[in-house]
Amino acid sequence: MRRSVVIVDDHEQFRRSARKLLVLEGFDVVGEASDGAGGVTVVERLRPDVVLLDVSLPDVSGFQLVRRLTATSTVVLVSSRDPAEWVARTKRAGARGFISKDRLSGAALTALLDGEPR
Repeated sequence: MRRSVVIVDDHEQFRRSARKLLVLEGFDVVGEASDGAGGVTVVERLRPDVVLLDVSLPDVSGFQLVRRLTATSTVVLVSSRDPAEWVARTKRAGARGFISKDRLSGAALTALLDGEPR
C-alpha cells in the first residue's frame, strides 16, 4: 500500500524535488504547502499518512506544529541544518523522527516510519 504524504516546506525547489523522489520511490504525494498555516489546512483536509515538515517555516516553527498535525498524521521533520541540532528536540516535540534534506529518500523515510523513532 502506498503511503500518502503532504510536504510542508517554504522552498519550492525542495518541495518539487522531494515530490519527484518520493513518487518514484512508491509514495503518493497528495499535497504541498509553503507555510505553517497552509500546512495545517492541507493536512486537516487531506489527512495524509505522513507529513514531511520543515523545521523553519516563514510563519511558525515546525516544532510548534507537530502536536497539532500528529492528531491526524505521522510527522517527520526535515531541515538542511546539522541533524545533531534537532534530533533531541524532534523527540520532545512528538515527531516520528528527523531526516536531513540531503539524506531524504524513500528508503530513509520508510525505515523511519517502519522502525523505531529517531
